[in-house]
Amino acid sequence: MANITHRGNPVHTIGELPTVGSRAPDFRLTDANLKDVSLADFKGKKKLLNIFPSIDTPTCALSTRKFNEHAAKHPDVAIIMVSADLPFAQQHFCNVENTHNVRTLSMMRDRNFAKDYGVLLLDGLYRGITARAIVVIDENDRVVHTELVPEIRQEPNYEAALAALK
Repeated sequence: MANITHRGNPVHTIGELPTVGSRAPDFRLTDANLKDVSLADFKGKKKLLNIFPSIDTPTCALSTRKFNEHAAKHPDVAIIMVSADLPFAQQHFCNVENTHNVRTLSMMRDRNFAKDYGVLLLDGLYRGITARAIVVIDENDRVVHTELVPEIRQEPNYEAALAALK
């Protein structure tokens, strides 16, 4: 269990992020076309998972826009936004914000992703959805970088995450 905060109040996750060097847990998430997507769909690519509570909050929206800028210059990398939002809401955000270089995936059908990646919040206002975290996975599905943001409202360390993709 990890201890983080939301507006300074303690909240806890179900577990810990995958360890660097470990094989990334597989997942089943839902895309904008309501198709199930797994880790295997990104086989042979480097992957950056930007995990957050909801794309419709200021910090989550900002991180999506920032990672979208990087994705525009690096189409060979899968930059994936993961949240509990419905795919329709994720797609609406991407249309309004013109952030079509990142891939949005929803946990709408299955919360196992949040459990397997150790980011499911057990208490606090956001219990049942995710903490803010970054997981970078290499082309062989090995975890090369992780960050559990200590305060949910803080931005992740973009530089460290992007450096891990090199």
